[in-house]
Amino acid sequence: MTAVEVLDFAKSHEVQQVDIRFADIPGLSHHITYPIRELTADSFETGFGIDGSSIRGWAAINESDMLLVPDPGTAFVDPFTEVKTLVLNGTVIDPITRQHYERDPRWIAMKAERYLEATGIADTVFFGAEAEFFIFDNVRFDQTINEGFYHIDSEEGRWNSGRRESNLGYRPRVKEGYFPVPPTDHYHDLRAEMVQVMTACGIEVECHHHEVATAGQCEIDQRYNTLVKSADNMMLYKYIVRNVAYRRGKTVTFMPKPLFGDAGSGMHCHQSLWKAGKPLFAGELYAGLSRMALWYIGGLLRHARALSAIIAPTTNSYKRLVPGYEAPVNLAYSRRNRSAAVRIPMYSASGSAKRVEFRPPDPSANPYLAFSAMLMAGLDGIINKIEPGESLDKDIYDLSPEELKAVPSMPASLEEALDCLENDYEFLLKGDVFTAELIETFVAFKRRYEAEAVRLRPHPYEFQLYYDI
Repeated sequence: MTAVEVLDFAKSHEVQQVDIRFADIPGLSHHITYPIRELTADSFETGFGIDGSSIRGWAAINESDMLLVPDPGTAFVDPFTEVKTLVLNGTVIDPITRQHYERDPRWIAMKAERYLEATGIADTVFFGAEAEFFIFDNVRFDQTINEGFYHIDSEEGRWNSGRRESNLGYRPRVKEGYFPVPPTDHYHDLRAEMVQVMTACGIEVECHHHEVATAGQCEIDQRYNTLVKSADNMMLYKYIVRNVAYRRGKTVTFMPKPLFGDAGSGMHCHQSLWKAGKPLFAGELYAGLSRMALWYIGGLLRHARALSAIIAPTTNSYKRLVPGYEAPVNLAYSRRNRSAAVRIPMYSASGSAKRVEFRPPDPSANPYLAFSAMLMAGLDGIINKIEPGESLDKDIYDLSPEELKAVPSMPASLEEALDCLENDYEFLLKGDVFTAELIETFVAFKRRYEAEAVRLRPHPYEFQLYYDI
């Protein structure tokens, strides 16, 4: 929609308020709401003033005044508010220079798309992200000077099979939750409601199903879209999933590994390049790929360890990225094989369906930063003609120790991932998509408030290991 069309849309839907949203560096959505009379045609140029001093990773208090400029192409009516509210995504502008704010994740994604066009390699990149999540009934957690704990409960959790009261059975076994029908799948109707709300808000959904883990692990797959639009959709996806569950008395987490001993939640990212309506990844080489697609894979694999800090950006991410759960720890590519970091789906022989799937990302990632970083790595592979090496078409976990040593692996911790990013980020700076200052800010934030914060605190399991030493 254009600005005028948005105003007409708001009037015809009797909207009373307008909600402008943006994302911080870690990827949490924020918003500010105005009476609808405050939204005029000029608002889409002049923006709305906000204080950015308390937004994680943003400016210091002496440089905190910013403008939030709404994007008319993102309008929808919020399905959860009691007062009818129009929602618009915004980008952040410096009020003095009138330049885009370089720590605004959505602006980084916009720059990534512009850089792609400037290279002449392609004019469009499509991303299709498959974000998994858990639906729980109750969660408790705390951390104080003398106590640290978490407790999760789920009606669908296999651990409740021995419960005496109100127990009807029908719960997925650990690691056996893939595709059961109801009543073992407790959340078919809840997911169906999520899909209906997504559809009403403009997200195209391809399918939904129960995932591998017990205790309500689910997946809803969105149809692919352009980079910025896919990132916008992922932010909206999370908002809808959480709120539909919340109003039904459930809670959702996108933590990659909330349960010990069962499957974690990934965000597998399908991606492809197009030019003038033509798919560029279709060809006659391995798995029906073009040379360009193989170079793109080469870039992803070459920079995967640096990418890990952005695409798997939490300490919890590295509880998922361990052997044994189909988690893509080892950096290889393959058709069909889900134990490889890069998979080439073989569902269709159509050239328009040819794509690569990068499997290490998880849904704790900021989608604007994650999608942009993956594109930059792939383009670096194409520009520098980085060969991905030999494909690996057998189960990586069946390799001998000697064979396994030859396969590079993802970092084992957030600390290691941040080290890798510090040592390899030049590819992100091309076209001024990312800035060195943004990378430094990201790394410093993650080290101080996450990696070091977790490292400094006793872990509950340490008491089992060491209390009687």
